[in-house]
Formats: sequence, C-alpha cells, structure tokens
Amino acid sequence: MTKSFEEFDVYKKGIQLAKLVFKLLENKTFEREYGFKDQIKRAVISITNNIAEGSEYNNNKQLIRYLKSQKEVVQKFRSMLIVSRELGFCSQTEIEESYKTSIEISQNLSNFIKYLSTKIKD
Repeated sequence: MTKSFEEFDVYKKGIQLAKLVFKLLENKTFEREYGFKDQIKRAVISITNNIAEGSEYNNNKQLIRYLKSQKEVVQKFRSMLIVSRELGFCSQTEIEESYKTSIEISQNLSNFIKYLSTKIKD
C-alpha cells in the first residue's frame, strides 16, 4: 500500500460526515443530551480515526480488519441518527445528508475492502 490515509476517498467522505454531524449537534434540541451527543461524536470520529490507524500498518490484511470494524460503526452511527429523529431531537430533513453520506461511506468501505482483498498475496 503506497497511499497515505488522507488520500483515501472513504477517509475524505468521513471528514465530510463529521462536519455534517457536528453542525447537526449544534441544534438546541441536543443541548441537554450530553451523553447522546458524546456517543454520536465518538462514533463519527471513530470512522476516520480507525481508517488512519489501520493504514499505519502498511499491511492490507490489517487495514481490511480496521475497515470491517468501521462498517459496524457506520451502522451504529446511522442507528443513532434514526434515534435522534425518533426522539424529536431533529427532523428527517436535518439528518438526510448525514444519513445518505453514511450509506456512501459503508459502500465505499465495502468496495475498498474488496479491492484490498485482491491485492493480498496468499
């Protein structure tokens, strides 16, 4: 692997998602929801941090392991968006872009995993 994690499209998309989420959490309805806000922030930051961490090994098998774990985090994050909407912290319109971006990240992670899997020498 020769690219730096900053060059990965999925990493860039994760940064975009983090910006969307932090903006969403500025909504006054989240003001008293410290634990929930903290959990959703941790989830969205975990996506990019673990892509960066996994790339440090310069080993496709290790990176794949990290990417797979981030697919799970993305699903949990998407669930938190739904819970936010259902509890009335935000509307469907307010979470729409974050929700769509999280689906794109999940798809990008899957595609990246498939690509890296083809580069592993048995």
